[in-house]
Amino acid sequence: MPGHVFRPVHKTLSYKMIDQVTGAGALPFAVQLKALLDQEARYQPKLSGLRIIESAQDNGLRMTVKLRDFQVRELLSLTRFFGFSSETFSLAVNLIDRFLAVMKIQPKHLACVGLCCFYIAVKTSEEEKSIPLASDLIRISQNRFTVHDMMRMEKIILEKLYWKVKAPTALHFLRFFHSHIQQQVDAESKRILNIERLEAQLKACHCSFTFTKIKPSLLALSLLALEIEDQHECEPVPALKEVLNGLQESLTVKAGDLVCVRELVAKCLAEYATTKCLKPNGQRLRWMISGRTARQLKHSYYKIAHLPTIPEYAC
Repeated sequence: MPGHVFRPVHKTLSYKMIDQVTGAGALPFAVQLKALLDQEARYQPKLSGLRIIESAQDNGLRMTVKLRDFQVRELLSLTRFFGFSSETFSLAVNLIDRFLAVMKIQPKHLACVGLCCFYIAVKTSEEEKSIPLASDLIRISQNRFTVHDMMRMEKIILEKLYWKVKAPTALHFLRFFHSHIQQQVDAESKRILNIERLEAQLKACHCSFTFTKIKPSLLALSLLALEIEDQHECEPVPALKEVLNGLQESLTVKAGDLVCVRELVAKCLAEYATTKCLKPNGQRLRWMISGRTARQLKHSYYKIAHLPTIPEYAC
């Protein structure tokens, strides 16, 4: 059937290890952190490949930073349209960045690569009943390739990534660090760090090529550091800063590196909040879906006029 859901994605023991580490297990924090850090480097995009993208001229023949960022914003819109989880989006971004860093693809193939990475992430992170048909994904995203094209591209992606799918993303680290901080501080300090707001900020960072070269653990730590710094004027946060310093020490992150990435995050969030970033494409998408998919979707997902805004935090 042309519209079937194909599932060649297999979970290995290494994937399950990540699930256990970031779950509600009883392992000590230090043990869980070491397990995540041990895997972090193995799931990072190749720097040499990222530099090639960064230096590419925008001539329509090579992958560029602009094209990559546009594709990720498209995936964010699809994530919101279907109501998929933050895990799905973060994993899709990791997959596309890792693939683009090892394969020189032509811009005309980027949409297929992006949608395949998204579909792999969906099949890895979402419940089976929520997985849409590949044909519906193609129509909704208004692409012209076929399900067979997606199947062939997915096979290429998985082979080039050595079937290492479920990576320890910045979202894993953000939730892990946030949970650890919440356990260490008093009730008054706990309400300062809102995980939903932090995750929205992380999604904005994913839309910027700048952070593809930064370790997920450092990006997560920088988001927390920026949020604590921003709330310093209206809340007492010495306890939060103490725990944050402990995390920084555990990660062996230099103070200068943390400050640098924190400033990059602040700049990214400021740019994301502008009208230009909120509406990357003026063309309204025409959602073309099957009756089966339409019955599964929530009404709020039928129109995506802009990227989601980051929740405000009131002092």
